[in-house]
Amino acid sequence: MPFDAALPFDASSSQMISVAIAAGITLIVYAVFIVAPAWASYGRVWERIAASVLTLFILASVVMVGVLLGAAVVWTYDTWGN
Repeated sequence: MPFDAALPFDASSSQMISVAIAAGITLIVYAVFIVAPAWASYGRVWERIAASVLTLFILASVVMVGVLLGAAVVWTYDTWGN
């Protein structure tokens, strides 16, 4: 079956809305619990900006853990989902 670029998703489907809400909550939690303490820990503006940029590595690792857990669930779903 060839790849079809036109996916049968509606832009306002419940799945897309759920993903958008989860992404919004994730960004809010990231800003409040990771970026704000990093910003408040330093006095100079360049140190604050550098600390905020370095928190992107934390965000990337948290997202990677979520992706790996999701992939593990999808990979093993046929064994425990029945």
